[in-house]
Amino acid sequence: MSYHEEVMEYPAADVDEMVDADEDVLFAGRVIGDSESDGDEEEDEYDHLDHKITDTCAAEARRGKDIQGIPWERLSISREKYRQTRLEHYKNYENIPQSGEALKECKLTRKGGSYYEFWQNTRSVKSTILHFQLRNLVWARSKHDVYLMSHYSIIHWSSLSSKKTEVLNVSGHVAPREKHPGSLLEGFTQTQISTLAVRDNLLIAGGFQGELICKDLDRPGVSFCTRTTYDDNAITNAIEIYNGPSGSVHFTASNNDGGVRDFDMERFQLVKHFSYPWPVNHTSLSPDGKVIAIVGDNLDGMLVDSSTGKTISHLRGHLDFSFASAWHPNGYTLATGNQDKTSRVWDFRNLSKSVAVLKGNLGAIRSIRFTSDGQFMAMAEPADFVHVYDVKNGYEKEQEIDFFGEISGVSFSPDTDSLFIGIWDRTYGSLLQYNRCRNYSYLDSLM
Repeated sequence: MSYHEEVMEYPAADVDEMVDADEDVLFAGRVIGDSESDGDEEEDEYDHLDHKITDTCAAEARRGKDIQGIPWERLSISREKYRQTRLEHYKNYENIPQSGEALKECKLTRKGGSYYEFWQNTRSVKSTILHFQLRNLVWARSKHDVYLMSHYSIIHWSSLSSKKTEVLNVSGHVAPREKHPGSLLEGFTQTQISTLAVRDNLLIAGGFQGELICKDLDRPGVSFCTRTTYDDNAITNAIEIYNGPSGSVHFTASNNDGGVRDFDMERFQLVKHFSYPWPVNHTSLSPDGKVIAIVGDNLDGMLVDSSTGKTISHLRGHLDFSFASAWHPNGYTLATGNQDKTSRVWDFRNLSKSVAVLKGNLGAIRSIRFTSDGQFMAMAEPADFVHVYDVKNGYEKEQEIDFFGEISGVSFSPDTDSLFIGIWDRTYGSLLQYNRCRNYSYLDSLM
């Protein structure tokens, strides 16, 4: 992962500026503020636009309202024209030049799938991003409970009550209330959150300096603070929470120093530490807990033994660095996402080549999620597009969710009923919710 870069990946321009904007200005990159005050000033500058933009519900969208509330009828450019311009001008960030243009083997998928239907878009919560390559900042604990980053705050959003609550503010001093061996009782000050993970009642935030902040969502305060490393190249790129063989709660932290560290949260102890020769951007543990998929600043990914860290096999085929990985619940299918604009799907039983290569429209595949029942896979680009594939029918068909703005994260609810998408934009920052389409036609026969 690019350690010193904190520049957003050519984000979408504010739509209200499109009327008079030059094309050169329209697609200029934007730098995220390094402090909370920078973010506040940026928002204040656009506060006068707030009265023009409202939340959107499913009924309004069916009547023709734009799901993001963008007033295309008042702009000098149509949605279709702006989409085409975005496709032509958006610049994908690459570590390997032209990696996104070199692939010829991508699977042709049929569009038009309808697996999740638009439910609502709320601007009450504005999801933000700190590092342009790290997009795991939205997590659904249930179909009604979502956690996301908003500047220096971790926010809980209830789609049931339409209320937001600040869970943790890291702009000041954060220190653990509980005492555990190895915990930094002095805590941290002004932590820059790079990644986030939430599962059941556990929330873990990772920081730019290797910070790890652990919070029990059912108790006040912070339970545990530690720093993975004091290396200059310490940023925490990804976190995965899982249950060990005995049922104990663990999490794995992936870091830019090449480390993969496993923590036992029953004892609040580091229990495993594996080191690799390049920055580790993401890891995923197989459903049986035996294999870890590792991707990072290397063309090839790896599958390693979760007990020893030793390499089992390599994943070869991507042309750039990878930032996403996910296992299917069946235990033998996994997917990786890369800056070459593709996701590769692999079969653990035969890794000689990937079984499918799925291509994005604009840029890198920064986040991948499978539903818990294994029916669907969501693949998120850095901006504008989330692709939902029908896994059980061989990725032959997809639903393409199309909007404007940088994607801070995607998350299916554990019951698969909802899909949440965080959008970062100065004016149209929001949280999108899609609900799973269900076939209830059998009820008609009972009427």
